[in-house]
Amino acid sequence: MRTSLNQPLAPSPTPSLFHPLSPSPALFNRLWRAALIVGALMAAAYLGRHPSMRWLMLFALGAGGLLLLRAPILGLYSILGAALMARMAIATGTEVELNVATLLIPAVFFLWLLDGLRRRELHWAGSRVDRPLLLFLVAGLLSLLMGNVLWDPIVPKSDNFWLVQLAQWGIFAFAALAFWLTANMTQNPDRLEHFTWTFLFLGGGLAILRLLPGVGGLAQRFTTIAFIRAPFWVLLAALAGGQLLFNPTLGRGRQMFLWAVLATVIIYAFIEQREAASNWVGIAAVGGVLIWMRFVKLRGLIVTLVVLLIITGILFPSLYEFAGGDDEWILSGGSRLTLIERVVQVTMRNPITGLGPASYRPYTSIEPLKYQNAFWINPKVNSHNNYVDIFAHTGLLGFGIFLWLMGEIGRLGWQRSTQHCSGFAGGYANGMFAAWAGSMVIMMFADWMLPFVYNIGFPGFQASILVWLFLGGLVAVGRGNEGVRG
Repeated sequence: MRTSLNQPLAPSPTPSLFHPLSPSPALFNRLWRAALIVGALMAAAYLGRHPSMRWLMLFALGAGGLLLLRAPILGLYSILGAALMARMAIATGTEVELNVATLLIPAVFFLWLLDGLRRRELHWAGSRVDRPLLLFLVAGLLSLLMGNVLWDPIVPKSDNFWLVQLAQWGIFAFAALAFWLTANMTQNPDRLEHFTWTFLFLGGGLAILRLLPGVGGLAQRFTTIAFIRAPFWVLLAALAGGQLLFNPTLGRGRQMFLWAVLATVIIYAFIEQREAASNWVGIAAVGGVLIWMRFVKLRGLIVTLVVLLIITGILFPSLYEFAGGDDEWILSGGSRLTLIERVVQVTMRNPITGLGPASYRPYTSIEPLKYQNAFWINPKVNSHNNYVDIFAHTGLLGFGIFLWLMGEIGRLGWQRSTQHCSGFAGGYANGMFAAWAGSMVIMMFADWMLPFVYNIGFPGFQASILVWLFLGGLVAVGRGNEGVRG
């Protein structure tokens, strides 16, 4: 029988990542349920005869993993809650301590992959950021290998120093996984919006409580170190400011809450922690970008005002005095330049691939360090500059790829901000573009975004995780035009 030319053709089968002979989802479900029952019975029998808090915790983690396997999106909220409220530190046998939020990242990513394989619905939300992000991780591993091959034998290092190096590279990898998690798990617009407001309500609410007289001390007892780290405040200011300036659909209650959050940010950064330049400089950068993006017609006036302040010699001296003036420069600024000089000096042994992750600490300690009247016989050097750190960890190769990576994230943020000018998506896109700019600024003041394991380390990485998570949301935020910038 012939087919009419006007008869529609049958749709071609949708390409699949899965082999046709692979187990069906129903069979997969039966298998893992059977494994769950057997595992629970075996665990109960063992714990009944050998009670142990460690094994009880492992059993609880296993149960939590099974729950996340059924609903992986809960993993994002677990990371968020742990970064803000899980204060438990996990010893590693080295000077490096881990934490719950950090360990949840690879666990949630693995469970998300496993869930996609189980349901045969593994959809990767690709973007131009993926390539430099992956290459940066490869460059870090290459630097780790080359650093050990070319290690100077006169520079002492402990037998387990390779664990410290892997931990430093792990920070790079966990940042990448955090970015990819949100990019892939919040492709539904409602999920991204709910996740964002969860952070604003939880993080913003706790930030307000920490500053309130009488209850601040209590709030500090169940919050993590993330609340005294610059990335948290940069992100909070960016997301709150973005929604206030670009989302006209906000109700009165949410507007009032966000104004309270911004007031808390200003009080903390410009009054309580004025001596910590990372906070107020980063937040000022966020505010400047948001105002520039929102009030297009005022851009000429803003540029004119800034130029006049520079010409009249008011701007830079005022900022210098606000930052602490000569006293702060003598106490911190000059010494930081000395530390940076030492780190760059030792890295020039291998400028192409660097000394390897975390390896500049042993190299900078073999010679005494002098600054004014201070003389350190065995200096423990941190550059206090994320760009210098990345150069030392990965050399010019990794540093160049990292700049490419951050450039692609900035480009993505700019594209999303021009596509979305109002509503939640407009507030998110413009807010996260401002958060990207603020992050680039604060990296000059300390190792905020990719912490050095011997300085800010994994405890402070709990704040950095939050920024990487929401930068990944730029991939997921919708692509339609929602308004006109005015």
